[in-house]
This record gives sequence, C-alpha cells and structure tokens, in this order.
Amino acid sequence: MTYQIVVDSCCDLTDDIKQTLNMKVVPLNLYLGDKEIIDDETLDIASFIEEMQACTGKVGSAAPSPSLYHELYEQSPQTFVVTLSSKLSSSYSSAVLGADMLEKSDHNVHVFDSKSAAAGEMLIAFQIRDLIESGVQGEELITQVEQFINEMKTYFVLDNVDNLMKNGRLSKVKGKIISILNIKPLLGSDGDGNITQYSTCKGQTKIVKKMAETVVDSGKDTADLRAVISHCNNEPLALRLQQQLVEQFQFKDIVVVPTGGVSSLYANDKGIILAY
Repeated sequence: MTYQIVVDSCCDLTDDIKQTLNMKVVPLNLYLGDKEIIDDETLDIASFIEEMQACTGKVGSAAPSPSLYHELYEQSPQTFVVTLSSKLSSSYSSAVLGADMLEKSDHNVHVFDSKSAAAGEMLIAFQIRDLIESGVQGEELITQVEQFINEMKTYFVLDNVDNLMKNGRLSKVKGKIISILNIKPLLGSDGDGNITQYSTCKGQTKIVKKMAETVVDSGKDTADLRAVISHCNNEPLALRLQQQLVEQFQFKDIVVVPTGGVSSLYANDKGIILAY
C-alpha cells in the first residue's frame, strides 16, 4: 500500500522516526504573549523553552488551517491523519475540513482523533504502520486503530504548572498550592480526550513509581504493546522510566523522544509523558 501518515506538530517524534514511518507534519502556531511562532522544523526547542520561561504574558497555541492539511493530502493516494485531541484543539476539525476540500476521488483520507497528544499521537502512528505492514487494510484497519485509541492510556507529570495557569487550564489558586507544596501532578486523558488529574508525586523516584503503577492498574498485557515516552528537556528521567518499564513489564518496544514545540509549551521544562 502506498500511503503517508500526517500528524500535527503536537506529535513528538524524531527525524529518523519521521522518515521510517513516512510522516508529514502540519505545524501549529505557538504564542508567547504577543509573539507568534510557527512550530515547524526550524524551531529551536532549547531557545523556545528559555523564551517561554521568561514570558510573563499568556501562552497558548492555535490549530493549523485546513489548507495546510489539504496540501499534504494531495501528495499521496492514501493518507492517515492523527491529530491531538479534538477536546483540546481544533486541529482535528481543520484536518477534516482539509479532506473535504479534495476534488479528486482518488485521494483517500481518514482522520483519527487521538483523544490524546504528544507521545499518544506518536504511538498511534506506530500502530497504523504496524497494521499496514501486517496486511490490514481498509475499514478493518480503521476499526482496529479506533479500538486502539479507545484502549490507549496517556499520562504526564509536570515539573512546573506555570503555563497551565497562564493559559487558563489550571486555576491560579490550585497552581500556587501545587508550587508551594512542591508536588508534581500526575495528569492524563480521561479516555475521551479531556485532561484530568489522577494523583500527585514528590521527587523523581516517586514519578517513576507512580507512572509504572498506571501500567499495573490498567490491567493490560504489555507483551505485544509498545510504549512511547516523551520528555521536555529531561532525558535522564525519561531513561529512568524506560528502565523501570523494561524491568517490570514486557513491552515489545519502548521509544523515548523529545517533546516538540506544542508539547514543550504545555508539558513545560522537565515535563514527562507516557503513552501505552
């Protein structure tokens, strides 16, 4: 099957993975106060994080236009699209509208709402590739990917909640309490694409332990599963979590990737994300 996988820039990946999975990325726009930044391959993440930490104004992001998706759809006869949760962004709606703009019937597009973000989007892209390589096609592929999305788990721990307060996703009162007590909230998808808080952690050892416990609590047989860990400028913690998962479970693969612009904006410096 000749195909491409299109994702928005909230998907955390490396150049090698991008080439291996034949992926194209549609950039979101990032905002630090009044400054607009395109989240594409030219973005220097280290400089962006420094600028983000210095920003005292509101921070946020905006979805890509439908035309950006449409331009990529025309480059392949078959496109599978993975966007960040429709409950968090209109990127999904833009991707669907981009497909509606196609005039040629020989371009097939299916848009998946990840009901997740970051590492979760990357995990879904891997699943699409795996199914295609195993010979699954058409409606059966779509059905299996949708089921995978519904069963997937995404969790993240933030070292700093300032950006969640700046963009209104966390109340300032709750954010101040978290900062004063030096606790790290363990957040995640509620299964429908919304963010909810599951627990709190204190210290990196507890973060690793709590994240591993989510795997236990899920009841999943990890033998045939892949996990993706993405981190914002925190590779040591990501590798500690990876090692814990290797020792405690039987994942077939555990991929560690750095966060891109959008994920860095919301996970903030030292944040870590796990999807499985």
